[in-house]
Amino acid sequence: MTTIAYKDGIIAYDSRVTANGAIIYDDFEKRRERGGVSFFGTGATGDIEDLVSIYNGGAIAGECDATALVVQNGQLLLIGYSDGKVWKSPVRSDRPYAIGSGVDHAYTAMDMGASAYQAVEMAMKRDTGTGGQIRTFTIKAE
Repeated sequence: MTTIAYKDGIIAYDSRVTANGAIIYDDFEKRRERGGVSFFGTGATGDIEDLVSIYNGGAIAGECDATALVVQNGQLLLIGYSDGKVWKSPVRSDRPYAIGSGVDHAYTAMDMGASAYQAVEMAMKRDTGTGGQIRTFTIKAE
């Protein structure tokens, strides 16, 4: 899985990919950009690719078990897939937000005053699905 945290205009995310309890990569770039829209996904790598495709009007055969934070035109959204379609919900920019396997650790860290980067750093200490490098993305207002 992964940990993706948002606070004060910054998205922080790790670079670990796991499968069946084993670490596959610790240097995977989890940010995907399509047509000027940035996607930061949690879930199986293939499902995240499917979610990005569906969001951009594509189609898939089967299920898609992924969620993502999306930055589009300076706005932050949470997206997912259920019942054959993509759903999206705005994320308030004035509040911390987190998704992924280390979500509880990230929220606790941010509640204690940590930045998004520090929240992912804390999640890496306790969540085996979170690790590798921490990268950040700054949301620029449109």
